[in-house]
Amino acid sequence: MTRTAIVTGAARGIGAATAIRLAADGNAVAVLDLDEATCAVTVKTVTAAGGRAIAVGADVADADAVAAAVDRIADELGAPTILVNNAGIIRDNLLFRMTENDWDSVISVHLRGAFLMSRAVQKHQVDAGWGRVVNLSSTSALGNRGQANYAAAKAGMQGFTKTLAFELGRYGVTANAIAPGFIVTDMTRSTADRLGVEFDDFIEHMAKEVAVGRAGHPEDIAAAASFFCSEEAGFVSGQVLYVAGGPTS
Repeated sequence: MTRTAIVTGAARGIGAATAIRLAADGNAVAVLDLDEATCAVTVKTVTAAGGRAIAVGADVADADAVAAAVDRIADELGAPTILVNNAGIIRDNLLFRMTENDWDSVISVHLRGAFLMSRAVQKHQVDAGWGRVVNLSSTSALGNRGQANYAAAKAGMQGFTKTLAFELGRYGVTANAIAPGFIVTDMTRSTADRLGVEFDDFIEHMAKEVAVGRAGHPEDIAAAASFFCSEEAGFVSGQVLYVAGGPTS
C-alpha cells in the first residue's frame, strides 16, 4: 500500500536523506522546507529513482501556511499519514549573550512547528486509522554548552512525542523520537564555523568521542526513521532512540 509521507526541513541534510529513504520504502513524499525552490534536488533524486515526490514551501511555525501545505499535499499526493518533524534551526550562544530572538526563533521552529504540523496531519491519520509521527530530538536534549535554546527545544520534542503516543495510540498512530548525536550536516558545519575551526578537523575531533569511532551521517538517521515509519513498528511508540554511535549520558 502506498502511503503519503511529509518530511519537514527536507531540502538538505537529515531531512533530505529521510525523504529519499521513505520514498525508496515505497511512500509518496512531500519534501517540505521554508523555500520550495531549495527542495528541487531532493525531489529530483526521488523521481529519478522512480518515486513520487513534490516540493512544498512553508514556514512550519505559521499556522495558515501549515494548513495550506497539508491541504495541498493531500490533494496532490493523497492523505498524509506519515510525518517526520525534522525542521530546525540553531542560534547558539552562551546564556548571557543569547537574545530573546535567539530563544524565540529556535523554540518556534522546533516546538511550534512540530505542534502545528502534527495537529494538521493527525486528522488524516485518525481518519485512516493508521499513522506514524517521527520527531527529531538530539543528544543536546541532555544539555549542551551554548545551546540553552536548542537543548530546551529538543528536550521538549521528547515530551511532545510521548504525549502524542498516549493521545493517538488508540487510533493506530505511533509517535517516536530520534535523538541524533554528531551528524555531518550543514548545521554542524555552521557550528564549526562559529567555533573558528576547519570542518574536517571538527569532524575528526568529534569522531574521537564516539564509541564506534566515526561521525554519523544523515543516512544513519534516515534508517532509524524508516523503521519507525514501517508497518513492523506498530507496537513501538513513545520511544526516544539515541542514534549517536554509542551510549549517551
